[in-house]
Amino acid sequence: MSELKQQIELAVQAIRKETDFAPRIGIILGTGLGGVAREIQAEKTIEYARIPGFPRPTMEDHAGILHFGRLEGQPIVAMQGRFHLYEGYSPAQITFPVRVLKALGIDTLVVSNAAGGINRKFQAGDLMILDDHINFMGVNPLVGANDDTLGPRFPDMSEPYDKKLVALGMDIALAQGFRCHRGTYIAVTGPCLETAAEYRMFGVMQADAVGMSTVPEVIVAKHAGLRVFGVSVITDMCIPETLKPADISEIIAIANEAEPRLTQLILRLISKM
Repeated sequence: MSELKQQIELAVQAIRKETDFAPRIGIILGTGLGGVAREIQAEKTIEYARIPGFPRPTMEDHAGILHFGRLEGQPIVAMQGRFHLYEGYSPAQITFPVRVLKALGIDTLVVSNAAGGINRKFQAGDLMILDDHINFMGVNPLVGANDDTLGPRFPDMSEPYDKKLVALGMDIALAQGFRCHRGTYIAVTGPCLETAAEYRMFGVMQADAVGMSTVPEVIVAKHAGLRVFGVSVITDMCIPETLKPADISEIIAIANEAEPRLTQLILRLISKM
């Protein structure tokens, strides 16, 4: 048994000592999904600190709690708190919780994030459903020895985001009258925001939005054989010609304003899974 698999089993054993709840859908509660957390009919909550191998979030709005319960009648497990390369964690640490959720029985992973808009048709406050991504982080969580019982050495990434879920999400957004797009997300390491030249480069690369998370978790989810649905809240526009210093308070305000729309999108999506 590989060292990674041993670590996964230790984490699962610790969780199973506290709950035998069997989730089918995993959710990473990124920026804008606080409303979803409040909708969960909780069966059990477990602090990350009680789970072997789980990192500790360093960001103020990432609580570090695993929620087990039901959402729209579906059995789910939700991570309230994710991890980033810029916090100093390795790709393996960032993605370890996804491995544990898979071992707990999920078959689908839902992820969200805040992102800067590169596509000039977007507006701050829009939603973007991910239909592809570019890994521009310079690292990959699958580098190193591969445990074939966890996934293949060379996983296919021709469909990182499930096409049926993408189409369903777009239909829901249209029916609700939300400004929502589908597009390509490019992931960078951070924590600094990008220069005008970098935004121009990302546009040439046909990226629609840029952020500092999500892609490592999605890579591991696909390696593990999970279906994935991803959505971004466009919190600011990154147009090189009009670039100005980022106002973090304004970005947070836009994310909060978009939260009800994102929450409704996720709830309706999960209800139809």
